[in-house]
Amino acid sequence: MTESSLIQTTVQNIATALKNKPGALLPILHAVQDTLGYIPEESVPTIAKTLNLSRAEVHGVISFYHYFRDSKPGKQIIHLCRAESCQAMGGKHLEAHVKNRLGIDFHETTSDGQYSLEPVYCLGNCACSPAIQIGTDVYGRVSADSFDAIINEKKELA
Repeated sequence: MTESSLIQTTVQNIATALKNKPGALLPILHAVQDTLGYIPEESVPTIAKTLNLSRAEVHGVISFYHYFRDSKPGKQIIHLCRAESCQAMGGKHLEAHVKNRLGIDFHETTSDGQYSLEPVYCLGNCACSPAIQIGTDVYGRVSADSFDAIINEKKELA
């Protein structure tokens, strides 16, 4: 079975299982992303047909919500807090450093497939701003230097 047909089968199974839920589109999109790590473009027609929606309606929801990805994520997702507390404590400087260090912008993945960068609007770590989350690990009082140390440590462990 090819990767494309596996994706289509997975999406069809999810869509069929959830199509009768109230407001089924969002639960289907969440389930597809939870299962595959993203919502492949080729899944849009299947979801649209199952729900009797246009492809534009499905695509519009995917593109409206920043949570949804339409490309494969990196092995590790870095969530960079952009809430007010983190911004006040140097978050903009950290954001610029992270983007420069990784060579990517928000919603992008490094060329080696290791990291994806996503904005988040509060990690609940306001007393230790600015904060990031990598996988399930939350880091506080992150500076450019400590970010580099975290990334270097993750590379050594990989």
